[in-house]
Amino acid sequence: MCNQPHTPKSFASLQPDGFDAVVVAGGDFPTHAVPLTLVEQARMLAACDSAGEELIRRGYMPTAIIGDCDSMSQEFLTAHRDIIYKVEEQDYNDLTKATRFCVERGCRRIAYVGATGKREDHTLGNISLLDFYRREMHIAALMATDHGVFLSASGTTELATFAGQQVSIFNLTCSHLEGDGLRWQPYAFAAMWQGTLNEATGESITLRGDGSYMVYGVYE
Repeated sequence: MCNQPHTPKSFASLQPDGFDAVVVAGGDFPTHAVPLTLVEQARMLAACDSAGEELIRRGYMPTAIIGDCDSMSQEFLTAHRDIIYKVEEQDYNDLTKATRFCVERGCRRIAYVGATGKREDHTLGNISLLDFYRREMHIAALMATDHGVFLSASGTTELATFAGQQVSIFNLTCSHLEGDGLRWQPYAFAAMWQGTLNEATGESITLRGDGSYMVYGVYE
């Protein structure tokens, strides 16, 4: 039975069994223990196109490889045809195609790794998709990088933290935004940079907004 979607309650400590699926994108392959553990213990491991080749090269076996498959050799396509799902439409990127694959199989809590690095436009696009997935696909989406975690939220959100944790808040649609447990009081920032470089003062923060926002927290 699939779990109901919700905003993840902590980016201080991620538990692999808290996710129905892990999606690996074609950015920089993770080196930090947190995203690597998510990959190693994933219930469902979905790879975006060429990320499937990278996973297999590193000794991991994805549940599925999803994408337009235009970057894969014929030899690889033949050898792994039983786990390759070719989606040729170009309206959405491979990250969204992989997300749809997982959602269609009942996944509602999805972690993303390998979604940053390499091309900066892809990085920015992938991060912004977290809000789209939460709003339009009704999933709890979280992105783990080598430095910290991005998540999408709206309304009131309480997150477990640690004192001194560096936190950034990116306002998307809020006309009112406030919070507790932060060194500097957040507000409905008009520009993306204005909510960066804040800091948790204790074991939790609470954010209250009348719209959508993104939160980033570094690892301990």
